[in-house]
Amino acid sequence: MKKCLLIALLFLPALAFAEDVPSLDTGDTAWMMVSTALVLLMTPAGLALFYGGMTRSKNLLNTYAMVFMAFTVAFVAWIGLGYSIAFGTAQSAGVQQFSGGLSHIFLSGIAWNDLNGTYPTYVFIVFQGTFAAITVAIASGSVIERIKFSTWLVFVALWVVVVYAPVAHMVWGGDGALLFDAGALDFAGGTVVHMNGGLAGLVLAFLVGKRAGLNKVAMKPISVMFTALGASLLWFGWFGFNGGSAFGANAIAGLAFLTTALAPAVAAITWLLIEWLIYKKPTLLGAVSGLVAGLVAITPAAGFVDVMGAMIIGVVGSVIAFFGVAILKKKLSYDDSLDAFGIHFLAGLWGALATAIFALKDNDLLWDGPLKESGDRIGQFMVQVESVVVVGLFTLVGTVIVYFIASALTGGGRVDEESESRGLDETVHGEKSLNL
Repeated sequence: MKKCLLIALLFLPALAFAEDVPSLDTGDTAWMMVSTALVLLMTPAGLALFYGGMTRSKNLLNTYAMVFMAFTVAFVAWIGLGYSIAFGTAQSAGVQQFSGGLSHIFLSGIAWNDLNGTYPTYVFIVFQGTFAAITVAIASGSVIERIKFSTWLVFVALWVVVVYAPVAHMVWGGDGALLFDAGALDFAGGTVVHMNGGLAGLVLAFLVGKRAGLNKVAMKPISVMFTALGASLLWFGWFGFNGGSAFGANAIAGLAFLTTALAPAVAAITWLLIEWLIYKKPTLLGAVSGLVAGLVAITPAAGFVDVMGAMIIGVVGSVIAFFGVAILKKKLSYDDSLDAFGIHFLAGLWGALATAIFALKDNDLLWDGPLKESGDRIGQFMVQVESVVVVGLFTLVGTVIVYFIASALTGGGRVDEESESRGLDETVHGEKSLNL
């Protein structure tokens, strides 16, 4: 008996210490692994089909390849440098505002059994890597049918490291990061993903130039059905995108699940009704465009708002995206081929600002900021404005720099006239998407 008591006394300090150490939660781990797989599905399947269906038949394979390879190249760049910059901890406080430093290059210093809260750090790394990959893939929609494939691949690798990773760090990098410390709220990527990728697409559209024959020859989509299938896969994967951003199988994940179902549903209805009223034709392409706009708009607020907030964000996000696609693009005369800017940037911008308006004050996942600290919605709105301005300027400048570097390394960023005329499936890849 005495020996048992002695052994118990010896282990008491260790037991007390263990209570403060995070332990693996199998439920959280399983949910995060499933969420990661869902987000992975969004890019090489969902977004690739969504974009591919809207392009011309001679460029379908090239469009799909741009999205598919964006994922693969971006993920490798993420493991090599991106993760360290986004989520590392720099020794200098000045550097920490914008970058996590280079201490985790190729995940050095991270053990296979390390935990991020209640699930493995490696799972967190892959989860965040899928976000980096889809962000740069979004930008491809603005420059399909005329950018060189080699230029695109170099651009992807550089952009993830130079633009995406610092933006992710500023918003999500924890204590010491510029916008995180300011209290900017972005649940799953309104600024980090959609504003970032959508604006990068617009910048590329201006730098690469318009497609030959734009507004002079018919540029009909090869298959609206492909696009609708891609949108459905995006919606399916988005439950992991938003639900996984609760970082556990918990009530906040459940809230994000609900808002991710509701906001895009009302957004699809809204876009369809607008088309029906204006053009007298309710199109499937319009419905799925509204769906994606609603998904984008709810993303920064998915785990912060209630049912009514989700509905308002979805409806207004659809209206704003419709304005960007149907009116703004014509007014400003830019060739955003598949409306990455009109849908992702504008709806993402609205969602980022609307988060301050509709976020629940008693939400457990709100991080420090005016809304959590004092219930100050106006103060939180101004923080959100600061975050979209900072991200917008950083993305604008960074994308220009990265494009010119990629273009210089590949002998120019645009395909030659003959290749553009014949189609990039045949001239670049030597393949046809449909051998009929």
